[in-house]
Amino acid sequence: MGILDIEVWGKDGKKHEERMGTCKVDISALPLKQGNCLELPLDSCPGSLLMLITLTPCVGVSISDLCVCPLEDPSERKQICQRYALQNSLKDTKDVGILQVKVLKAVDLLAADFSGKSDPFCLLELGNDRLQTHTIYKNLNPEWNKVFTFPIKDIHDVLEVTVLDEDGDKPPDFLGKVAIPLLSIRDGQPNCYVLKNKDLEQAFKGTIYLEMDLIYNPVKASLRTFTPREKRFVEDSRKLSKKILSRDVDRVKRLSLAIWNTIQFLKGCFQWESTLRSTIAFVVFLVTVWNFELYMIPLALLLLFVYNFIGPMKGKVNSTQDSQDSTDLEEEEDDDDKESEKKGFIERLYMVQDIVSTVQNILEEVASFGERIKNTFNWTVPFLSLLACLILAIITVILYFVPLRYIVLIWGINKFTKKLRNPYSIDNNELLDFLSRVPSDVQKVQYAELKPCGSQSPLRKKRSTL
Repeated sequence: MGILDIEVWGKDGKKHEERMGTCKVDISALPLKQGNCLELPLDSCPGSLLMLITLTPCVGVSISDLCVCPLEDPSERKQICQRYALQNSLKDTKDVGILQVKVLKAVDLLAADFSGKSDPFCLLELGNDRLQTHTIYKNLNPEWNKVFTFPIKDIHDVLEVTVLDEDGDKPPDFLGKVAIPLLSIRDGQPNCYVLKNKDLEQAFKGTIYLEMDLIYNPVKASLRTFTPREKRFVEDSRKLSKKILSRDVDRVKRLSLAIWNTIQFLKGCFQWESTLRSTIAFVVFLVTVWNFELYMIPLALLLLFVYNFIGPMKGKVNSTQDSQDSTDLEEEEDDDDKESEKKGFIERLYMVQDIVSTVQNILEEVASFGERIKNTFNWTVPFLSLLACLILAIITVILYFVPLRYIVLIWGINKFTKKLRNPYSIDNNELLDFLSRVPSDVQKVQYAELKPCGSQSPLRKKRSTL
């Protein structure tokens, strides 16, 4: 509880930054758990900063030793389970659950120092919560034996565990990383995870042993799915890469090919290329149109979920394999640090990079959107697919019994009065918020758990082949 210092910076180009103004907020003068809309004038320049500040006590985040494990105490565990029981589903809907992570040890880490040793510590990130262990010096098989507790705001978040080497005043060296979706956690079981590279696409040297326990309320988790995802405060800026650009182009090509094949199939039905297929399609068209009701649209989507659940599509395995193959390419790093005497050339180069980077990001968004739709129907995340089936079943029943004009009327009244009821509400699209929780094919590869191999490490294998 003190003074919050705020700086406003302007960025021009790649390297030039300039501080535009500052302001201060006295945190101790603000009430707790209440939205405070403040307009703060900037000190050293004209203009003001409009902010919405809410003070919320931070609960659930903790670090302890193995001997003081919160969920090991039966009475405390019972109290936590009671807090997230179904009868408390409508109390504090933002508090979805709690995650306990035991960071036990790491084995056979990469030697980052000249002495053939490393000074490893472990960084855990869940959403915007970041906790880390202590550093164990001169050791390639460190044992931390620490217990971390995180509050869960979104059950679809991914726990990122990064092993780093402390390097004094310099930035820490990378020793490996794993990404674990919360819904894939096996409660109370010690697991050995193979460390991956920074892109989470290939195996790195070493393994890490974790034990996790997850308690959450499924109703709160379902309601949170249809709200905007919390943005990461600290994100690595995506660099321009030939590999990523080529991969995104291939992903968009696959989606375009699937759409093109569907169009050709429909055109073939109209052209009577196959008499049997066109006859069946014609009869289905007549029966559907003659008996069509609006509730049949969500019903058809629901039947598609059931079909994929009973007999998984053959392309499900193939798409994962194709994505694995496309991401197994060795990373190509572009050398953008070449100096040039002509400033105009550098500016044009930055402009071209910005354009190509924008195209790369657009391709990524398009490809991810199509893959998320496919993975929703493919039951990639059973929780999300089951939730979609439940929503479609409810929509089917509503459309069957309630006239469409009443549904549109309720929807319009809700949209028009949303800002009146909550002036600080964020306008969102529930369908896009739902799809943002579904992993793309690239994310499926990144989140896939690699099996520990008793043979030599990937780095040694690569050197031996060379």
